[in-house]
Amino acid sequence: MTDSAGTPPHRGSATPAAGPKYADHVFRSSSAVVCGVLLLAIAGWLIVDAMVSSSGKTPWVALACAPLFAFPVIAYTLRPSVAAGQDRLLVRNPLRTIVVPWAEVEALRAGFSAEVLAGGKTYQMWAVPVSLRQRNKANRYASRAAVTESPRRPRFGSLPKPPRVSVPGAPDSNRAWSDQVMDVLREQAKTNAVRPTAKGEVKVDWCWWVIAPTLVGLVALVALIAA
Repeated sequence: MTDSAGTPPHRGSATPAAGPKYADHVFRSSSAVVCGVLLLAIAGWLIVDAMVSSSGKTPWVALACAPLFAFPVIAYTLRPSVAAGQDRLLVRNPLRTIVVPWAEVEALRAGFSAEVLAGGKTYQMWAVPVSLRQRNKANRYASRAAVTESPRRPRFGSLPKPPRVSVPGAPDSNRAWSDQVMDVLREQAKTNAVRPTAKGEVKVDWCWWVIAPTLVGLVALVALIAA
């Protein structure tokens, strides 16, 4: 479901000492990636077929539709990711890239969408979709578990059940994935915000390699249809 196992970062001291650097925790929606690959494969087959087997303006229309369709699909399915490193949180959304130093993170929340608050602004994290259905299912499981694990008088001759042991950092299938990701990010922010290299300004860059080809394809398609 994600490129990262969701393991919480190492808990260091109040002032982390210089040491080896570890790879970023990278989170993305695997279902979005699968859908994106399938859409690109189907669209590519249809466009190539139209260019080879058609005549007149149709091959050129199909060629103009290629960037108009491919780049938005890539932007909204394959591109989104959230990378949590030692110094900053890197959020790749469909059309923007947001770099937030940990010291600038004001809050991390997951209501109807996963969001990071920094610099007085709110930025959504497209790569961490919030599933209310999954969250409700997790809440129902927690309620049933609380009732089941409530202390009861053991029956004569029965052995008490051993308590459930949770391994810290291990993925919990009984919790919503987005909530587990937010827990990891909050721990990262708490641990790394005091690092001297985790300070700076929030940077927001537009993804022009997606925007520009899409606009060119749209202009070409309108020109071909109007001709």
